[in-house]
Amino acid sequence: MPAANRSIGISEIFPGESKNEMNRGILSGLGAYLLWGLFPVYWKLLQHVPALQLLGHRIGWSFLLLVGILLVTRQWNDFYAHLNRKMIRIYSFAAVLIAINWLIYVWAVNAGHIVETSLGYFINPLLSVFLGVMVLRERLRPAQWAPIGLAALGVTYLTLRHGRLPWIALALAFSFALYGLVKKLAPLGSLYGLTLETGLLFLPALGYLIASEMRGQGVFLHSGWESDLLMFGAGVVTTVPLLLFASAARAIPLTVIGLLQYIAPTLQFLLGVLVYHEPLDQTRLIGFSLVWLALIIFWMENYLSHRAHPEPTPKLGEG
Repeated sequence: MPAANRSIGISEIFPGESKNEMNRGILSGLGAYLLWGLFPVYWKLLQHVPALQLLGHRIGWSFLLLVGILLVTRQWNDFYAHLNRKMIRIYSFAAVLIAINWLIYVWAVNAGHIVETSLGYFINPLLSVFLGVMVLRERLRPAQWAPIGLAALGVTYLTLRHGRLPWIALALAFSFALYGLVKKLAPLGSLYGLTLETGLLFLPALGYLIASEMRGQGVFLHSGWESDLLMFGAGVVTTVPLLLFASAARAIPLTVIGLLQYIAPTLQFLLGVLVYHEPLDQTRLIGFSLVWLALIIFWMENYLSHRAHPEPTPKLGEG
């Protein structure tokens, strides 16, 4: 049985021999971040579905898929044995945070704010480090404070020039960074944790979907088999990259994950600008450039310091 206090990789869920763990880890990481980066394309295909209903389907089908994995791999009893009030209390907080993140992201993508969602995930690694300092009392080297300040400057610039906070980006960054913090402190591994989170959200999500159907507003089974298949697939596209990431996190160094994680927001940014033709004016470009510069400085400082002193450094977040 897998231990409950560590992440569970793909190789443990679907056993199989691999001669090169590093290559497998890199491929898993690439797969996870490429899928996350292409998320806007998938959700745009469901633009006709209200965001709350999409959230309901994403939660519901994800939970059923995860339960299926636990049953097929005979891990259900072990998972159930770890359930208690403390676990439910901890993972209820995580469940609320990930539901908020998923809802805002899906709504923002279909409302034409893909570029701003990408900003949120560019900011997220630096915010995760900042929370590590504030909450976990982790220490940053002096040079690591500069990119955090530079990213804050970029957000401030966007706020002053546009006259409003980039609230979508900040909401996504804060919700996911806080989610990552809770997961860092939580005792269960990735598979068990995600199953419990979606399980806690399952009944409210199902209740909302049933209520929508009773009001004549339900979309599932009313808009063609292609739409139904995509809603069902929401569980797959949610679960697969998370399991791929869990596998990558165990197999490759943190510095490699820190580099790979920028694939997703970069793809989202390019999709927003080049495919969906969202505006990229001079103000937005300057604000983004400040955040990008902050990330480059942070990563380079982290890389050089790691080479000079191979010791643990603050995590960049789950991505």
